[in-house]
Amino acid sequence: MMQPAGPNILIVLTDQQSHHLMSCVGTSWVSTPSLDRLAAGGARFPRAYCSDPVCVPSRFSMFTGRMPSAIGMRGNGGQGLLPFQPAHDASGLGHLLRGVGYETWYGGKVHWPVGLTPQRLGFEVFSGDERERLAVETAALIRARAGRRWAMVASLINPHDICYQAIRAFASDGMDRRILAGGATELANLDEALLPPRGVDRDAFLRDHLPPLPANADIQADEPELIAAVLAARPFKAAARAQWTAQDWRLHRWAYARLMERVDRQIGVILDALAASGQERDTLVIMTSDHGDHDGSHRLEHKTFFYEEAARVPWLMSLPGRIPAGRVVDDGLVATGLDLMATCCDYAGAAQPAHCRGLSQRFAAEGGTPVRGAVYGENAISRMVATRRWKYVRYDGGAHAEQLYDLERDPGETRNHAGDPANAAVLADLRLLLDAEIAAHAALAIGPMPPPGPLGE
Repeated sequence: MMQPAGPNILIVLTDQQSHHLMSCVGTSWVSTPSLDRLAAGGARFPRAYCSDPVCVPSRFSMFTGRMPSAIGMRGNGGQGLLPFQPAHDASGLGHLLRGVGYETWYGGKVHWPVGLTPQRLGFEVFSGDERERLAVETAALIRARAGRRWAMVASLINPHDICYQAIRAFASDGMDRRILAGGATELANLDEALLPPRGVDRDAFLRDHLPPLPANADIQADEPELIAAVLAARPFKAAARAQWTAQDWRLHRWAYARLMERVDRQIGVILDALAASGQERDTLVIMTSDHGDHDGSHRLEHKTFFYEEAARVPWLMSLPGRIPAGRVVDDGLVATGLDLMATCCDYAGAAQPAHCRGLSQRFAAEGGTPVRGAVYGENAISRMVATRRWKYVRYDGGAHAEQLYDLERDPGETRNHAGDPANAAVLADLRLLLDAEIAAHAALAIGPMPPPGPLGE
């Protein structure tokens, strides 16, 4: 087979990284020189949203080009999900790129449903590690493949270890205890992240070094009723919300930032190898995350809900000579779960499968106008559409089930405009848009939708 004309493709994934957790966006309590370097050399899209703000459905979407509802999935678990058949496997991202001549490699965290593996979706696994060793092995593979045409995924685990802070503080059932029992590495990393800076005593650390609470730290006055129901299904979440002090929340934000710096160092190892091997100018790098973390907003930690901190993630693209350095596409929306496949296919010269409603971000990254006017998302208890100004979330039931946020005037999503007569026309338009998205994706499902599962992740 002839070598493809497209560039190498390097997909770098982090886990649970909110859009704001990079110093290049102005966050002063985190330092991410590796991601800053990537952003400075390419394009940054500040308005990227995941398909579902929890791990499994988001990751499923990115590598299949399908919304999680295509298999009846709305959360991390789920009984009776629709199975993938070989014909479905064949349209996985790895197979699409392999079909046009790429070597396809996958290393790190997978966390996909219905028995899917990298091999089933067309990748060869080169590393099962998710941390420092993955970075070293990715760097070695990049150096070894110089002169070949390759597509590679490096799926790193952090800053996901932040999840263990609230679980350890409020473990109350067998599930929590099993998580902690199997989390020696995660807890060790968390404990390191909670340490004061070298040479700073504990009192000075707590007084002078912790990040501030977010501006939207208070619980929304008319919060959707189903949020409390989800928190009650995992009692440690409800306990953190009820019992953590301002200092506890600020410690959470401190540790979250330190875990991000840890994974940024790992990304630096990978990017250094790309540059040192002479392949940087011939490699498209796409960096994103599966979802974010509420990080103290609305007195929440972990993920799940469609608040910006959990649903909005980084999206960086670099290809020297083709993507202008330092480009910031402020008005460009990205649907990471669908647009990753579309963008990779565009650069590789592969046909985008009919089931994928993604839009390639190549044109916007290379200096053109943004290509997407709205993004759609699903989770365990609601559906969402966001435009450049507005976000509309419709919950499955309960009080305050419709939420309308003006992201220009209220980026912290503290006020619900759904009942405001002045915005009735906006609400009506977004209701129609959401209904159209739901119908379009339902038509692409691979079988009948199973009944809803339990609340939670």
